[in-house]
Amino acid sequence: MRTAARIEKLPPYLFAEIDRKVALAKARGADIISFGVGDPDLPTPPHVVEAMQKASSDAATHRYPSYTGMPEFRNSIAEWYERRFGVKLDADEEVQPLVGSKEGIFHLPVAFIDPGDVALIPDPGYPVYETGTILAHGEAVLMPLTPDNKFTPDLAGLSADVVQRAKVLWLNYPSNPTSAVAQPGFFEEAVAFCKKNDLLLAHDAAYTEITFDGYVAPSVLEVDGAMDCAIEFHSLSKTYNMTGWRIGWVAGAPQAIEAMKRLKTNIDSGIFDAVQRAGMAAIDGPQDYLDECVDRYRHRRDLLCDGLKSMGVEVTPPKGSIYVWVPVPEGHTSESYTTFLLDEADIVVAPGNGYGPSGEGFIRFSLTLADERLEEGVERLRRLSV
Repeated sequence: MRTAARIEKLPPYLFAEIDRKVALAKARGADIISFGVGDPDLPTPPHVVEAMQKASSDAATHRYPSYTGMPEFRNSIAEWYERRFGVKLDADEEVQPLVGSKEGIFHLPVAFIDPGDVALIPDPGYPVYETGTILAHGEAVLMPLTPDNKFTPDLAGLSADVVQRAKVLWLNYPSNPTSAVAQPGFFEEAVAFCKKNDLLLAHDAAYTEITFDGYVAPSVLEVDGAMDCAIEFHSLSKTYNMTGWRIGWVAGAPQAIEAMKRLKTNIDSGIFDAVQRAGMAAIDGPQDYLDECVDRYRHRRDLLCDGLKSMGVEVTPPKGSIYVWVPVPEGHTSESYTTFLLDEADIVVAPGNGYGPSGEGFIRFSLTLADERLEEGVERLRRLSV
């Protein structure tokens, strides 16, 4: 049997590899504390679960859903955008629900990248930006994000040849994995860059609702002119602890949304209507549950960062996301330190180089584990540092 050449180009998916290592460690009886995958441990809000239970009992939800999403759900998304960001969207032309934002992020290159075209991708960044480009036979050009540039790509420093061949610019703030937030004025710079060079700006905004210390994350669609060239992906996964529900959306420039709609009608048959009703309950309903979750993540962030600082680790508490990006000790690589923590302390973290070459020298801690397990993890790290 011969697989397609495009499959041979794909690296193993980072999180699948982490799951494999965890399974092997558990098989030998290890008490694993996993800071690896960003899968919220907190439950979905009760009123959202109740909405799903009620909707799934309604036979009207049991048939094929609309390819473009329930009009009511699209309206809820548009109304949320106006409440949250002051951005007015046409629910019919500028909003498209997704089977989780990952689905749309992966498929976007199919709609916009021809063989040989370039996608500009943050490095380190969410691996799907690159793998989607590879499977569309495009070229992924990595934009290094480093502490020196505050994890912001140097758009002005990109070569003219690369920019001429580029079709898409990917951004992600608050960032996975670095937890960096957008620097003041950067979205304005990015929109101007994309308009000048006829690029689609694709912003992965999965973590805009999880921010700390008074910081409020903006939407790229707030920028003047963004609706001409930009789209933004949102997900209910991290905001409302709905990772298993698979529901999100993309919103923005109508020409781009129309292309995504045409693509999706040929790929899937839409989102289960009961899940869409649950999504409406999440974004239209009370937000106190979200406030409580954010406060819990802030508490965990502080526990982890204070513990690391007490061990002499240089770490800056992030203003957003559910991650902490940490340099590895001198003498270690990302991979060697990840292996060391697993072998010596039964701790799982994500190696920074799994997110791109510029992630080398870092590891990523996720805050999606119970407080007592996080405290135990910090204590294990402290014992290793003695």
